[in-house]
Order: sequence, then structure tokens, then C-alpha cells
Amino acid sequence: MSPVKPLKLAGALIAASLLLVSCSSGPPKSLVTPLPPVAKPPLPTKPGHNQEPMRGVWLATVSRLDWPPVTSVNVSSAALRISQQKQALTDKLDKLKSLGINTVFFQVKPDGTALWASKILPWSDMLTGNIGEDPGYDPLQFMLDEAHKRGMKVHAWFNPYRVSVNTKPSTVAELNRTLSLHPASVYVLHRDWIRTSGDRFVLDPGIPEVRDWITSIVAEVVARYPVDGVQFDDYFYAESPGSTLNDSQTFRQYGQGFSSKADWRRQNTQLLIEQVSRTIKQLKPDVEFGVSPAGVWRNISHDSAGSDTRGAAAYDESFADTRRWVQQGLLDYIAPQVYWPFSRQAARYDVLAKWWAEVVKPTKTRLYIGIALYKVGEPSKNEPDWTVQGGVPELKKQLDMNESLAGIDGTILFRENYLNQPQTQQAVNYLQSRWGHSSVTR
Repeated sequence: MSPVKPLKLAGALIAASLLLVSCSSGPPKSLVTPLPPVAKPPLPTKPGHNQEPMRGVWLATVSRLDWPPVTSVNVSSAALRISQQKQALTDKLDKLKSLGINTVFFQVKPDGTALWASKILPWSDMLTGNIGEDPGYDPLQFMLDEAHKRGMKVHAWFNPYRVSVNTKPSTVAELNRTLSLHPASVYVLHRDWIRTSGDRFVLDPGIPEVRDWITSIVAEVVARYPVDGVQFDDYFYAESPGSTLNDSQTFRQYGQGFSSKADWRRQNTQLLIEQVSRTIKQLKPDVEFGVSPAGVWRNISHDSAGSDTRGAAAYDESFADTRRWVQQGLLDYIAPQVYWPFSRQAARYDVLAKWWAEVVKPTKTRLYIGIALYKVGEPSKNEPDWTVQGGVPELKKQLDMNESLAGIDGTILFRENYLNQPQTQQAVNYLQSRWGHSSVTR
């Protein structure tokens, strides 16, 4: 069988991703050409003489955590709202640039809504207060233009399965009101895909059409916007003890041949990652694909290949075999959330950083470590180091390790608005002195 020409395939994928405009009652057809995994082009060389290390920050839009400003949504006119939101974003980018940050992980899909002009998802209510209301500008395009102007990269950060952040009657009413919109919410178009988990509405990852639909959303962004990368966060199967995902019926329908539901769930996550990775590389090989999972893959008590930790493990709790994705070359980078200090015995920073560095060593996958800016300056009985001298010594130790250990290619801070909080100012000043003049050889 002769290979499909990449351009022809990219065109077909773009066309397919835009076909979702129609609000047909049946599930959309698979938007991904069922090819074997493509051989990926070799990644750029790991940071060395010609590439500066990753110095990134996550910018969250869910619940307006980092942006847009809550006050902007309640102003008297659309023009004022737009100017306030744009000004807030450019102010943030200016500050990030001055701190030496070179990459922003911008949350474009916080739930079942979009921060770009999508033909598949309704506009995010984070922008206007109402799901589906056109904000009058395209925030993703604006972010890309402004960041690129400042020499910074932007990775579009997606929460793949979350549909809403709660299940309140008012949320249900607002989702139902989208039925007359084009596009309407997936909540009303495909009610059979929706489950409750962790007290939120989520998509059921075991349904093949759901994975196709998520892939089509990523394809739309990659095809239409000059993003530098795509990132999924750690919410694959996100349950809480009192609110587990009821996928028993889905398991009965699709779980044949699996001895356990856990193995079947891991395979569902695996299939999504394979499909998204392949689709991005077929559309635009230069766009990077990464995942930011929980910091612990597996604990050594459960698996001899695991880390010497006692933390919540992605493999067992999110049903995400993150180590395997690295080994298979499905990711350009992995950014584990190592949100603990050196002294936290259950999940020591250095133990996990070294473990991940060993995992990526034989692969082409780059390793960025996500660190807990949100804990800096916050009193904690279990982690007192975050308040010693404003958290600077702990931060310094973590950055020293990230910059000296072979195999670690950079750092990502969680999250942007903590750079503006009183308790982090000593740490921010330290970052400024350490990273602020990135062109100067230290």
C-alpha cells in the first residue's frame, strides 16, 4: 500500500475537522485516517549551544484563575471588556518576558468550551459570562500574535475530557441553553457520551467516538493557528472517592479481551495519545506534543520500575501509562508535575527528577519539570521549606538540579498568577536575577 502524500492527508484532516460544523444528531465520523503510527521526524537537538532551556509558565483560564480578569466580564460595554482583557494579557506577557520566561502554556480548552473561534466547541463563558457568546475577538490568535512579537512560544493547553467544573442545576441549564447555538455544547449534542466524575461533567474516555472528537478539536487548532505546541494536562480519568466515573456499560460494550477494567482504561488513554500524536505530526510535524502528568508514574512498592515514592500514581489513579508514551516516542516532551520539596520523604523532588531523567535518557523525548510556584511562601506543616526565606533556597535547589542534571531540559512554573502574589515576591525577585537576562552567559 503506497503511503498517502502528507499534504493531501493534511488537507483531508483539515477538511474533516471543519466538517463538525453540522450539528447532526449522530456521532461524527472518525476524523483520523486509520494509518499505522507515522515515523516521526527526529526532534531538534536537546538544548545545548543552539537552544535555550525551557523556561515556561502555565496560564490557566479555567474559573478565570490566571486570566481573563473577573472584573472584565462585568463591565458596561463589550469594547471595554475586550480592551481590559487584551491589556491584562499583554501586561502579563511583558512581565513574563522580563522574568526570562520563553514559553506560555495557554489553556485554550478549560472544559467543553473554547478560547478560539471554533467550529466544534462553543465560545468559553470565561470570556463573556455566557457559553457560546462571541467575545468580539479571538483570544488564542491575540495571544499568539503578542507572544510571538515578544519572541515567546505558545503551547495550546487542552483539558481533554472535562465538560464542566461542576454539576449544579444552573450549569445544566446553561449547557442546555446552547442547543440553539452553532456549535452547541457536546453536553446536548451527545448526551450519551457524558458522565459525572469528580463532581464534574466529563466525557467517557472509553467511547471511540469521544476520542475521535477530542482529536478533531486538536486538529482544528493545529491546522488553523500557528501554535508552537499542544499539551494535555493530567486529567485523563479524573475521579474523586465520592464521585467515581460510572463506565460499567462502556466497559461491557468495549472491554472484551481485557482481564481488568484498569487495563482497559489505560488502553483507552493510550489510544487517545497515539491518535492525537499521529494527527499533529501528519498536519504539522514541527508542532510539539506533550503531556504534563502527575509527578509519580508508579511507586516502587507497586512496580520495581517505579520511583522510590509513596504518592498518587498516574498509572494507577489516572489510568495513564505516561512512561510508556515516552518509551514509544509518542511525545516530543513530558512535563511531570513534581510539586514537592527535597525534604518531602513521600515524594522527594530530587528522587523524582532523577527518575524521570533516567526514563527519557534512551529516547528523543525532552523532559521539562513542572514546579510548584503555588506553594512558595505558603505555610505548610508537611512542607515547611516553602516558607524559609520566602521559599528562595528551595526554589534555588530545584532550579539548580533542573539546570545541571543531564536529561532535564527546562522548568515550567505552576501557575502564572502566583508570580503576582505577595507571598512569592522574594522568589520572583530571585527568578528575575537568575533568568531575567537569559542572553547573558552565567
